[in-house]
Amino acid sequence: MQPRNMSMSGVVDLAAVKAAQEAKAKAEQARAESARQGGGGAVSPSSLVIDVDETGFERDVLQRSAEVPVVIDFWAEWCEPCKQLSPLLEGLAAEYNGRFVLAKIDVDANQMLMQQFGVQGIPAVFAVVAGQALPLFQGAAPAEQIRGTLDQLIEVAEERFGLTGITVDPDAEGSAPVVEAPAGPHDALLEAAVQALDAGDLAGAVQAYKNVLNDDPGNTEAKLGLGQAELLLRVQGLDPQKVRQDAADRPSDVAAQIAAADLDLVGGHVADAFGRLVDTVKVTAGEDRDAARVRLLELFEVVGSDDPRVVTGRTALARVLF
Repeated sequence: MQPRNMSMSGVVDLAAVKAAQEAKAKAEQARAESARQGGGGAVSPSSLVIDVDETGFERDVLQRSAEVPVVIDFWAEWCEPCKQLSPLLEGLAAEYNGRFVLAKIDVDANQMLMQQFGVQGIPAVFAVVAGQALPLFQGAAPAEQIRGTLDQLIEVAEERFGLTGITVDPDAEGSAPVVEAPAGPHDALLEAAVQALDAGDLAGAVQAYKNVLNDDPGNTEAKLGLGQAELLLRVQGLDPQKVRQDAADRPSDVAAQIAAADLDLVGGHVADAFGRLVDTVKVTAGEDRDAARVRLLELFEVVGSDDPRVVTGRTALARVLF
């Protein structure tokens, strides 16, 4: 989704993927509950541009993204290019009239969100669709190029997720109330796992997710969280330089390639991680080949089956296996 002459900021880091995926199920529940209660009414034009902080991010961005694409503008008061881009994005939000919502995040006041999205410089623009984060572009750009990016985003949202936007009523006052998702039986355990992750207690997070899966083996959120926590636990304490040197020196060493793939994924280099393990599967056999294949399938689960890079990776794996 990169228009010509617009620089992409790269993939979203693992923390952002975690947050988006964990909120996706809750967002879908909220949308269904809102429909049952007659929600989804028209909103005022002022609701199309919102200021978002860390405490309201899940409600204002992740849950809202189940109804309409949310474009995120990372900005700061001292940033001169931001002063050009932000008004332009606000004008486009009004022009698109409910096809997307613009969320403005002040990076000085919300540095954790900046870090989670892997923002390297501002202005930086991302989108969240149905709980999934997508990088759009970095830096100021002409309106027509931004329109091209927004058109592609809206097309993806409509075709893949059925999001057709929200209705805007010029006479409406305030925004439609956000319907909170009903609490599930394992919400407290899942919240404990997320808090453990945020605190850096990876072993505690792994155990908390396993506790959920012991009672509910099919819990999608717990499966995803467990895979991510185990990945982070595996790379904890590794020397990245040594791991990458070992992988370069010993291309046929499956353990070295697996360790390097784990680091690739944690660093946000999703395609590199997948490609490394596909290549390893291609040149190995027996138990070595199976170990690389299993780890690749585990990494697919960490990223999420809906991600287009996973679809591409599965196709590449099938080609080398068959």
